[in-house]
Amino acid sequence: MSLRRSFGLVAAVALALALTGCGSSSSDSGDDTSKKDDKKSETRVFAADNGKITIPADPQRVVATGYAVPVMIEADAPLVGISSWQRGEPMMNKEDLATYKKLPKIAGEQAAETNYEAVAEADPDLIVIGVPAPVLGDIDVKRLESIAPVVAIGPTVPSAWRELAQKQADAAGSLKQFDAVQKDYEAKAEKLAKKYKDALSPYKVGHVGSYGDVAKGTFQREFSGSWGTNIAEDIGAKYYGKVKESGPGSRSVSEYPSIEELPDSLGEADVITYSVKADGSVPESVKYVMDSKLWKNLPAVKAGKTFPIRYTEAATYGQAMQTLDAIDTSFAPLLDQ
Repeated sequence: MSLRRSFGLVAAVALALALTGCGSSSSDSGDDTSKKDDKKSETRVFAADNGKITIPADPQRVVATGYAVPVMIEADAPLVGISSWQRGEPMMNKEDLATYKKLPKIAGEQAAETNYEAVAEADPDLIVIGVPAPVLGDIDVKRLESIAPVVAIGPTVPSAWRELAQKQADAAGSLKQFDAVQKDYEAKAEKLAKKYKDALSPYKVGHVGSYGDVAKGTFQREFSGSWGTNIAEDIGAKYYGKVKESGPGSRSVSEYPSIEELPDSLGEADVITYSVKADGSVPESVKYVMDSKLWKNLPAVKAGKTFPIRYTEAATYGQAMQTLDAIDTSFAPLLDQ
């Protein structure tokens, strides 16, 4: 073998060993860290209620408020602070409720009760505000933006919780768990829709919600797409009618007639559903309606076709699974008619 060829072979082997050594060193030390740092620094543009916002592509520390709170907990987002959300506690499972209770509270029940110092101390890299657009005025968004990118994704009509929850989970980079729960919900809803197809198909359904004002002598009539109706619709309930004077948000799918208008409002209903509390007790506003002589004379009431529904304010797929179970239990007598 020539000296030149021998030298070339030795040099090639040496170079290969050197490259292999460098590769091993990078993989074991700085290279992975560098990749992780690069991933953390990646951003994307997210369309929110407050515009197109540049946010981390993979958030590591998220603060959530309002309706985003139960969504983020259920989606297993990397939360470091949340607002209080007492109204949703009865609908949380044990694991989610434990998570909710241990997380630092950076705001109260109302948007105006935001503790900006607590938000800053949480050191978030993303803030998700889940309040209705009109309520954003109660929050100093500019001050929050000085802490971290802010995306506002608030409720509109009640039935839109599905799309809103998906967007909130997406912003936090937590769609994997969200998609799994959504899939479970849709499978359960489809199964119940088949179960009640024949039992529900002949009936026009009406709903009495829990936000009537007894002092004013009004009750809440909810239509398609409202809190008390939208999940029952997923299994085939057909809520008839529409609001007389449509307004923004929930006002487009519910109205507040006087108790004297009860026969006109629900007189055509073959079946009436009504909202009850998580423990099954009847709210004062609904009891007011049911104690009325006008209620007792409604055709659906006389026929014994009135059904309570629990968890009507579900705003996540996990919570809505409980609503489906409650509807199934409540509607069971229809299968025998």
